[in-house]
Amino acid sequence: MAIDPQLAGTWTIDPAHSRVGFSTRHAMVTRVRGAFNNISGQAVIDAEAFDRSTVHVSIDAASIDTRQADRDAHLRSADFLNVEEFPEITFTSNSIDEIADNSFIVAGELTIRGIVRPVSVPLELIGVDTDPSGALRAGLEGTRRIDRRDWGVSWNTPLDSGGVLVSDKITLEFELALTKDQ
Repeated sequence: MAIDPQLAGTWTIDPAHSRVGFSTRHAMVTRVRGAFNNISGQAVIDAEAFDRSTVHVSIDAASIDTRQADRDAHLRSADFLNVEEFPEITFTSNSIDEIADNSFIVAGELTIRGIVRPVSVPLELIGVDTDPSGALRAGLEGTRRIDRRDWGVSWNTPLDSGGVLVSDKITLEFELALTKDQ
């Protein structure tokens, strides 16, 4: 498929208008949501072919925010993200495939706690438009469920009911605003 010519070029994540979040079950009955407040990244979209395009996203692991200070401190600890030893979560693409109009699969390597695993992320291009300052912006959204144990994040506590305190399944949530570099 040929790409939209206005997508070709280098794009930078606008952290003020982007969100990389997550949700999971807590005590098997409620959902806990959070986000990482410090993200950065860049996409280089090749005008000729997606197979030469690249995406790199970097997340400050210590910027995790679930709106509850004690939980955030525990998530930063060695029980979960171990931000002292592994301060950064990264994703680096190895392929981008347009699967339908404005729908893409970005496959690459997700690194958490120094463990690298392949992940494919479905993203939908919400739109491309020029903002009031003249910058060309693109919006992308998507979700991807992962098993946190695949990255060595395995702490848990059993419940009397037979369940566990924190689900192993985490839904990653992407709401990305990118600006095209001039």
